[in-house]
Amino acid sequence: MARTRTLRTLVSVVAAVVALSTLGPGSTGAPPASRPTGADDSAPAGSPPHGERPAPPRPPEEPRPPLIPADFRATGRYIVRDLGVDVPFIWQGRGGDSQMTAGGPDHPIWFTNLIYRNTLYTLTYKWPNIPLDPPRPCDRVGFVNRQMLNDVLKTSRYVGPEILQGNRNRQVDHWRVGVVGGSTVPGEQFRFPIALGDVYVDQRDPSRWWQGLQFGFQNLFDPALDEWFTLSTFTHQPGLVTLPDRCPPPR
Repeated sequence: MARTRTLRTLVSVVAAVVALSTLGPGSTGAPPASRPTGADDSAPAGSPPHGERPAPPRPPEEPRPPLIPADFRATGRYIVRDLGVDVPFIWQGRGGDSQMTAGGPDHPIWFTNLIYRNTLYTLTYKWPNIPLDPPRPCDRVGFVNRQMLNDVLKTSRYVGPEILQGNRNRQVDHWRVGVVGGSTVPGEQFRFPIALGDVYVDQRDPSRWWQGLQFGFQNLFDPALDEWFTLSTFTHQPGLVTLPDRCPPPR
């Protein structure tokens, strides 16, 4: 959505999460644990020595945060519920560059966002109540690359494991990344939310994305300020990234 899509690209162009470390009983073929000399033979195997407290259980490890891979191809749907919009969505990456495209000339919305040679572009062709003439310009937003986005994703907060229900149920990890303006000091300080994104990624691979929801000031073309995508395919094969003719070359 023209200049308002900078943060949307952050949420829409990124990655998946590795599963929680599995906690379970030890291998049935493992030998019994050795017991310290002098231990009470009446105590169950594995019990701590008399007078000692058992060690507290170890908490499960948090999975790795989302990651944008250098090469990928993904397809799905781009959805704006309050506008009744549900259109095809393509997201591809090649050598660290990436491009997302929602809709097309025969759909109610049509836009593309790119990270091309360390430069972020956004171009909106169609959107409800936005005139087609004169055509909207392609905005060269500024210096952005894959590494910068991955650094932001490292600050994501882990929400927990979930199951996305659909034609195929997917086990995912849910992460939340936000952009907040104002003070970063805890307590009674002035701050305000700018953007919020929820990312759902494959539990076995933090670079495989399945769904994203975004809300914030970056979605000013939408009255509800929220949009989301859901993916049906995601492969780690190099995609196609093409700078539209309307966009100026990178600096």
